[in-house]
Amino acid sequence: SRLHATDVTSSSFRLLWPKLLSQDTGYYSLEYGPGAGPAGKRTQQVSGALTSLVLSDLTPETTYEVVLIPESNVHYFPPQSTRVTTLPEEISPAQVLISGSGPRSFHVSWAPVLDSVASYQVLYGPLPGNSVQLLQVDGRHNSTLVEQLAPNTTYLVTVTAIYRSGKERSLSAKACTQEGEHRE
Repeated sequence: SRLHATDVTSSSFRLLWPKLLSQDTGYYSLEYGPGAGPAGKRTQQVSGALTSLVLSDLTPETTYEVVLIPESNVHYFPPQSTRVTTLPEEISPAQVLISGSGPRSFHVSWAPVLDSVASYQVLYGPLPGNSVQLLQVDGRHNSTLVEQLAPNTTYLVTVTAIYRSGKERSLSAKACTQEGEHRE
């Protein structure tokens, strides 16, 4: 049972290690950083009572060298080390789907839904043309209904994810409304 990582994401992972110390017998020094060099290396002290810790604010697709040094005032314990590679950053929207189109409405849905997205903006307008409408959608949702459209018209739909960090990413799709009912 050595130092190892679980719950690895693009920006965090959880470290687990065997119980070597207690609150009274010392603390751990934790050093971690990308690669072996000193650049970007971070150090923190961890209570001797802990056997797990989440490291966050990490860079996606990066291998981190992690060293856990038990600072015991009773026994000598050798440092434990491990390497952890964060996952590629998931981006949203990676796909936009149009479904259920009628003469005056259609559904827009997108994936994946990420915790790092605060909200989505759905922009839509007829092609050709430059009149655009905007819908705001909460970041927990992955679909919305667009209504009050013109029949038999092609619309350009752009879904923009507004990340909590302030970054934005957009993806567009085209949607066609169906012909209206012919009334005698």
